[in-house]
Amino acid sequence: MQIKIHPAYRNITALTDTNLIGKTFTEGRKQIEVIEKFFKDKEVSKKEAIKILKDMEKEDSTFFIVGKESIETAIEAGVINKHSTMTIDNIPIALGLF
Repeated sequence: MQIKIHPAYRNITALTDTNLIGKTFTEGRKQIEVIEKFFKDKEVSKKEAIKILKDMEKEDSTFFIVGKESIETAIEAGVINKHSTMTIDNIPIALGLF
């Protein structure tokens, strides 16, 4: 998985499955581009990702998560739940705004 923290008034934490970087998924009117500049920064294990996600939740971060492994990791970390996901071309996606 790749994780990138975008510093802002309210940080944005982007997490995606590494194999999705650079790809575009379309389904009807919905589309997601997994742009390298936005998502790629640091390769992390599931354990590392969970720690970072939990830390960023404490910092009131916004989350943008794409991919099956990344979604499962974010659910395990408690920053999103299964019902807050959607899919585009069978790729699960979640935005967490708390």
